[in-house]
Amino acid sequence: MTGAFTYRGSAAHIVFGAGKRGETGAWIDQLGCSNALVLSTPNQEADATRLSEQLGNLSAGVFAKATMHTPIDVTNEAMEAVKSVGADCVVSLGGGSTTGLGKAIAYRTDLPQVVIPTTYAGSEVTPILGQTEGGRKTTVRGDSILPEVVIYDPELTMGLPLGMSLTSGLNAMAHAAEALYAQDRNPVSSLMAAEGLAAFKRSLPALVADSSDAEARADALYGAWLCGTVLGTVGMALHHKICHTLGGSFDTPHAETHAIMLPHTVGFNASAMPTELQPIADLFGATPGAGLFDFSKEIGAPQALKDLGLTEADLDRASEIATENPYWNPRPIDRVSIRQLLQDAWEGSRPAL
Repeated sequence: MTGAFTYRGSAAHIVFGAGKRGETGAWIDQLGCSNALVLSTPNQEADATRLSEQLGNLSAGVFAKATMHTPIDVTNEAMEAVKSVGADCVVSLGGGSTTGLGKAIAYRTDLPQVVIPTTYAGSEVTPILGQTEGGRKTTVRGDSILPEVVIYDPELTMGLPLGMSLTSGLNAMAHAAEALYAQDRNPVSSLMAAEGLAAFKRSLPALVADSSDAEARADALYGAWLCGTVLGTVGMALHHKICHTLGGSFDTPHAETHAIMLPHTVGFNASAMPTELQPIADLFGATPGAGLFDFSKEIGAPQALKDLGLTEADLDRASEIATENPYWNPRPIDRVSIRQLLQDAWEGSRPAL
């Protein structure tokens, strides 16, 4: 018999399918908007410009300065662009960096958002915004942060480099893994988390074998939607706290940091939540942390923080920041235990649990 629980589903419109990016204009119109500012990173400016041209009179232009970890100074510059062109909505084309910028604008203005993901970040379906200022990354939640429309077009991920595909996928998997032991977990979020993890277990090895496998690309994007959705419906704990610390204070790359830390944070919490994390053991074999580590190694993803440029001397400061403000985690944390956890991740050691 299922016990009592609460669940709040996402209000976002999810549009999934090959070629669906062609419906962007129709969705802008359906939102009651007519002057969309298209956002991207500098690397995807050409794609954003192409989309802007396709939108025709519905486009207010392109702002192509989205940056990893959503620094507030970039957001402030984007806000000036929003005002100068009179944008009444934003269209975010890209990965987590671009999605983050769109959410930062919406948080300040409540402008509607259409997000077109080109990676597996999953943040496009959450009401969560992480922002960086002064070397610290902070997180806020709010209804205005959640995008109104998300268009998942697997064709846009066909050119995603394999390495980025793998780390982006593991980043999304981290959302699902923490959802399994979240304080406010529920049967619906746990089912979605397990299904999202299963989708990536199928799709990422298939992409290693053939990165142009269209079915695997669609399966991975499906997994990203599921994993991102659970991130938006339940609270996160140790894993996301540490990754925000490393990214915000040491500027480590977002997806790679999540990919490396995932086996270690799951292994750390496995002793406190063995039943809740059993779906991971069932999917990947061994213990939850070790199974994820073996899977990551098998597909060729990065496994050591030292390879991201983080020095061993940085670990003391990182453990201090990650434990200075109390937060819920299924296993009690302290500076000594987190320092050892970071040491293991820095070395790339296989977790015991």
